[in-house]
Amino acid sequence: MSETVSLPPFPTPLRWLNRPEDWSVDGDVLSIGAGASTDLFFDPGEPDRYANAPALVGRLDGDFTLSTRVRLDLLSTYDAAALLLYAGDDRWAKCGLELSPQGRPTIVTVVTRGVSDDCNSVTMDGTEIRLRISRLGPAFAFHVADESGFWHLIRYFALDGDPEVGFLAQSPTGGGCTVRFEDIAYSPKRLADLRGGE
Repeated sequence: MSETVSLPPFPTPLRWLNRPEDWSVDGDVLSIGAGASTDLFFDPGEPDRYANAPALVGRLDGDFTLSTRVRLDLLSTYDAAALLLYAGDDRWAKCGLELSPQGRPTIVTVVTRGVSDDCNSVTMDGTEIRLRISRLGPAFAFHVADESGFWHLIRYFALDGDPEVGFLAQSPTGGGCTVRFEDIAYSPKRLADLRGGE
């Protein structure tokens, strides 16, 4: 899919990885519709590799933070909205709000270097769930915030290459889902305090 997309809060054009069922941009709100059986995951213990989830990514140079509030109806296990770092077919990382097998909205991170690891972090309540990616030199950080506004560090890691950054929707076991990324905000400044909640 060669079409590029302009998203007002994002300073460069974005491109699609995999075709969404539907999508729209309205100001700082991006909607992505994921079809049935869509995922981005390379199972470390099985030969299964899934790379058909729709994602919109673009290049950001230097240190930055990119944050968004996510909204979706979590109908099926592993339905998710995620922020994505994409350095290539077998090098990427995502941080998302996902429906766990226990039926709870859960923050999940995956870092893939040939194969994926998978870490379920914390369950979430409420509707004001925000995700954030930050680059700090050669490293990256995933944070999450709820109604309290405190940014909790979820993961701090490195990823080889120069990843593109963006937004992903998935519905691995379901019939599809629509994700809304709201209040998208970008800053070219380096995050001052990795663990201080700002």
